[in-house]
Amino acid sequence: MTDRSEMFDKLKGLIEPFNKKGVDLNDATTFAGDLEWDSLTVMDFVAEVEDTFDIVITMNMQAEIETVGQLADAVLKLVD
Repeated sequence: MTDRSEMFDKLKGLIEPFNKKGVDLNDATTFAGDLEWDSLTVMDFVAEVEDTFDIVITMNMQAEIETVGQLADAVLKLVD
């Protein structure tokens, strides 16, 4: 089982290629506001996360996830 800090670090690594602005990532970093991702970038990133962890993130879950910290918590629940 992966702990939360390990999950955050793994997600941080997945975010880096999409982090065109070089934003410092923390739990409160938002995808829309801080990273300024458009819907296509979000879909590409979600596919990367799903492939990496062999999970499915539903559209309802995606709508509720606004920050890196929320994503880390959601992925942890899905991989358990």
